[in-house]
Amino acid sequence: MTDHLPRCGWVTDSPLYIRYHDEEWGVPVHDDRKLFEFLTLESAQAGLSWYTILRKRDHYREAFEGFDPEKVARFDDRKLQELMANEGIVRNRRKLEAAVQNAAAFLKIQEEFGSFDAYIWRFVDGRPVRNRWQELKDVPASTPISDKLSKDLKKRGFAFVGPTICYAHMQATGMVQDHLVSCFRHEEIASLY
Repeated sequence: MTDHLPRCGWVTDSPLYIRYHDEEWGVPVHDDRKLFEFLTLESAQAGLSWYTILRKRDHYREAFEGFDPEKVARFDDRKLQELMANEGIVRNRRKLEAAVQNAAAFLKIQEEFGSFDAYIWRFVDGRPVRNRWQELKDVPASTPISDKLSKDLKKRGFAFVGPTICYAHMQATGMVQDHLVSCFRHEEIASLY
């Protein structure tokens, strides 16, 4: 990192990782399509590094029709076979099937709550949980809130949404503020809400 800005300890010197950390991670997201994108990518990450998924993100955007949940919910077996042949994404049949299943469940939530945003942000009372972690080792992999979210999503038909995946989703979409206090983004993100 040539700019010498203090960042969270998980950031490598990869420009892709730095850009993601500096511009996206932890910024509150209220756009349903973007929320669906992060949920799909977090589910695909299960057992892999986030960097692997970031490198494949553009391929995912193309393969998943710009993360349009209505289109993804209609993916059939032929489309799944096409995705299994796509080297630009994670070719795990169960994860791909889960993405289609999750898209259908996502649409049901939109119908019930008016938006996925209205549904998911109620788990934090509509405002980001502002943490003040000093060290990376202090940041939890899951919390009681992510446990509750995971259970509710599973009850609603979602797959690959365990508590750790849900917490990663909450971090990515700014539902929780988990930039370390020493990170230059900590106060910048706090000023957004």
